[in-house]
Amino acid sequence: MRNVLSTAMIDVSVPQGNSVPLILDSPHSGRMYPDDFHYIIPQFWLRQTEDSYVDELFSFAPSCGVTLMKANFTRSYIDVNRAMDDLDPTMISGALPFALEPTERSYAGYGLIRHLCRGQAVYANKLPAEEIQKRLQECYAPYHAMLKKLINDAHKQFGAVWHINCHSMPSHIMVKARPDFILGDRDGASSEPEFIYTLADALRRLGYTVAHNDPYKGVEIVRRYGHPRANFHSVQLEINRSLYMDEETLERSKDFAALTHDLATVIQEITSWIAQRCEPEQMAAE
Repeated sequence: MRNVLSTAMIDVSVPQGNSVPLILDSPHSGRMYPDDFHYIIPQFWLRQTEDSYVDELFSFAPSCGVTLMKANFTRSYIDVNRAMDDLDPTMISGALPFALEPTERSYAGYGLIRHLCRGQAVYANKLPAEEIQKRLQECYAPYHAMLKKLINDAHKQFGAVWHINCHSMPSHIMVKARPDFILGDRDGASSEPEFIYTLADALRRLGYTVAHNDPYKGVEIVRRYGHPRANFHSVQLEINRSLYMDEETLERSKDFAALTHDLATVIQEITSWIAQRCEPEQMAAE
């Protein structure tokens, strides 16, 4: 059953029973292609840029007392893990009511709104500024408003909050193989070190390889919500897609269930670690 916090564009699954101040969000696993998304390339190309099934890998979270949030819209429609001004001005027709600060991601075609895929243009023409504003209002702003609320509410109740921004990554870049998991905290700017260490240790004990901030350090979401000095701890988690899916066909592999089980083990360990750091009366009040 869909939770009352959910909307057409966002799903939020709240904890069953006692909760802990741990929030998971999956911004790139959405598979909704809105009717006004007029792309001219094969949809399958765009689907290969998604973090397929990451939301399903963490579907157990509410049973562990953890809140799980996900975007339903595809990341190629608008990417909530980018700054709202991270747009290539050459892809826009008309003027936006704010200044643009494009990064190298936008110039490479995958900023706030993807306009290149496999080197091909996603759209036949420039995207009207009015269309960009519509996506910001209907998808981007509600996603961040909801995530901010969930994080702030947990922090208000418990005095601290831990957040994992969940993603997947290709198994190789060029010919270089990637580790099983990469944890990013923007070089220590978005989380206390203990959160990273505890998460990495839990994964390594299960036999996985783990890297830290290489090459993924975390982007807009952990930048916004990670303020460790104020007890807001936010980490970006990248999962190697070869662990659970066929990267060419996008089908789940035979190892999907095993990885889900291992992730549940890790999250249960993290929730126990968090519970030990919260005041007993706060946990009992739940």
